[in-house]
Amino acid sequence: MTQELQHYINGKRVNGISGRFGDVYNPATGEVTKQAPLASKEEVRAVVENSQAALKGWSSTPPARRAQVLFKFRDLIIQNMDELAELLSNEHGKTLDDAKGSIGRGLEVVEFACGIPHLLKGEFTESAANGVDVHSTRQPVGVCAGITPFNFPAMVPMWMFPMALACGNTFILKPSERDPSCGLRLAELMSEAGLPDGVLNVVNGDKEAVDALLTHPDVKAISFVGSTPIGRYIYSTGCANDKRVQALCGAKNHMIIMPDADMNQVVDAAIGAAYGSAGERCMAISVAVPVGEDTANRFIEAMTPRVRDLKVGPYNDPASEMGPVVTRDAQQKILGLINSGIEQGANLVVDGRDVNLQGYENGFFVGGCLFDNVTTDMDIYKQEIFGPVLTVVRAKEYDEAVTMINDHAYGNGTAIFTRDGDAARDFAKNIQIGMVGVNVPIPVPVAYHSFGGWKDSLFGDHSIHGMEGVRFYTKLKTVTSRWPSGIREGAAFNFARGSDV
Repeated sequence: MTQELQHYINGKRVNGISGRFGDVYNPATGEVTKQAPLASKEEVRAVVENSQAALKGWSSTPPARRAQVLFKFRDLIIQNMDELAELLSNEHGKTLDDAKGSIGRGLEVVEFACGIPHLLKGEFTESAANGVDVHSTRQPVGVCAGITPFNFPAMVPMWMFPMALACGNTFILKPSERDPSCGLRLAELMSEAGLPDGVLNVVNGDKEAVDALLTHPDVKAISFVGSTPIGRYIYSTGCANDKRVQALCGAKNHMIIMPDADMNQVVDAAIGAAYGSAGERCMAISVAVPVGEDTANRFIEAMTPRVRDLKVGPYNDPASEMGPVVTRDAQQKILGLINSGIEQGANLVVDGRDVNLQGYENGFFVGGCLFDNVTTDMDIYKQEIFGPVLTVVRAKEYDEAVTMINDHAYGNGTAIFTRDGDAARDFAKNIQIGMVGVNVPIPVPVAYHSFGGWKDSLFGDHSIHGMEGVRFYTKLKTVTSRWPSGIREGAAFNFARGSDV
């Protein structure tokens, strides 16, 4: 039986009234298991009004009290980890261990946000001029909204709303309509932690809901994670409507393999970074760049059996190393790009197109694929595949590999594997990429460091979480004050001349 989901507004679940719904699948079986309501612009307007009404009380709440709510929320996430992972995996398809890992990375941001009393401390200068003091504070922006992707239905929302709420804003989460249940449950846990009604609302929807948030005058800030074409639209439309916007977008993450690299370490890293979560990660390694023919041959030789042996299956099978992709459309897009790679002359070393699991014949599975001899003019190199496909582009020398990465339109993440400190230092300094790993394949930093891509991978001036998150979700106010001499000067029994004042 198909379950009808709801919105979460003013501290409770609320039925949608638009009459429109989006199908939510179990990707392993291909069955529609739930339907998510798709909010109308009128419904979104009502949610914004509710968030605006809650803003005054929450923004006036002392930061220490806001932190106490987040401390309680942290404990509730830990207590409900298994339930959250089950909700996530059932709708997304990733393995339970992978789901728990992603929730854990979101939890780190919650823990960072618990330090908000310290993070919001301002600056003070005594006697900046004679009798003049200057101090600065950071104050809430207002009603904020987050538009989040399907691939991390818990982690990415937790990159956003804990920081926004800690800073004194109210927040509207618009999760992906493909897997919204985890976001709804997180909002319930926030209420259980003591968050006042209306401070965190969840509205499900598609483009109509997104446009309503982008154009509503009371929404002051928009956070987005997703594809570059949509991110560009979010950024341009939000800015045109006088909002601050941060949009973290698409990627094509390269991993340089130097001749001196430990090949066993490289292969272990590449397997996890390329095929974990079925490649549905904005930080997945999708391009391996071995330097030198010998390095390339050794890499292909070592990778081939590992990719062939990947255990593909449903999320609730403990033996599964990789689950299905999220929808049939996603599966068909991935298969289409694989076919284009073959047609354009790449060598498909490992072919994962024909996965057939007994009992899961209708699931959205794509097995691990490995391409060799890919060139930079091929579609599988230029486009973000967002599936379990690793392409190998051979480079003759280090400088060629660096130029290749710097010339690509995306600038999200990259890595180098080497024992050479000089090469690693040069790479970290000169590569035109926002996140850099040295012998680390997925260089997403810990929560107290901010991160974001460069080039077409980020629109807006601020990266996400860490101090960049504090700055994005607050406005700087600087106060310059002078106080005229008063009673401490003693009683005055005559009027002073104007020239004596």
